[in-house]
Amino acid sequence: MTSSSALWSENSCPIVGMVHLKPLPGSPGFSGDLRSILRSAKKDAESLVSGGVDGLLVENLGDVPYMRGRVARETVACMTVIASEIRQEFSVPLGINVLRNDGQSALAIAQAAGAQFIRVNVLCGARLTDQGIVQGIAAELMRDRSRLAATDIQVLADINVKHSVPLANRPLQEEVVDLVQRGGADAIVVSGASTGSPTNLEELKQVKVAAGKVPVWIGSGVSEASLESSVLAADGLIIGTGLKQGHQVHRPVDPQLVARVVKSASDWLSR
Repeated sequence: MTSSSALWSENSCPIVGMVHLKPLPGSPGFSGDLRSILRSAKKDAESLVSGGVDGLLVENLGDVPYMRGRVARETVACMTVIASEIRQEFSVPLGINVLRNDGQSALAIAQAAGAQFIRVNVLCGARLTDQGIVQGIAAELMRDRSRLAATDIQVLADINVKHSVPLANRPLQEEVVDLVQRGGADAIVVSGASTGSPTNLEELKQVKVAAGKVPVWIGSGVSEASLESSVLAADGLIIGTGLKQGHQVHRPVDPQLVARVVKSASDWLSR
């Protein structure tokens, strides 16, 4: 398990901003212009970094409907190119999330591009989603991480991931223990029911108790209005919609909003 402090320095609650990619080649919404996708991604990354975020997370948000398992080769190739260019321009930690649950491709992209972490929606167990039943990939992913000598790439694993429901009720504590002890997660991500929806902070507290020293992040729904409670409750924040123009997920990042959120978070942590 990689040291969280080694990746995020001394920041007690790092903020990771989302770089949501427009539809990539092979997906139904692809515009036909890959260079424009790269330009948009780099512009969002610049807005986030100039606003003071601690990290970036590149995600193929536009590729709806998402593949249940492994994504196409062209998706991996395009995300590698985009992530590599972002890595060359910005020095903050970089992460990869390949929707819906292709952690193995995310790991390969991360290693090739020099990224430091990946997000995996279903690491252990199984969830019922709009892609059908999505099953955990911990066994395959962790073997790939070892085989590729990529153990320094952190795995941020969702629990009760958004846009899904459980196949059967199970105590939250048991889910956490499985993610950490049997799945090998370096951090746990708690999110709301859907993209941009608020995270249940009571659930977050329960996860933190069960996780022990393993960091617990908020993965959705952070806004200026919820920033104080989020910063004080979590070990890290992943913010996408809450940093976009008009709080609309498919719009560009608002650099002035980013700066306000980062400054406010710093103020709350210093009190």
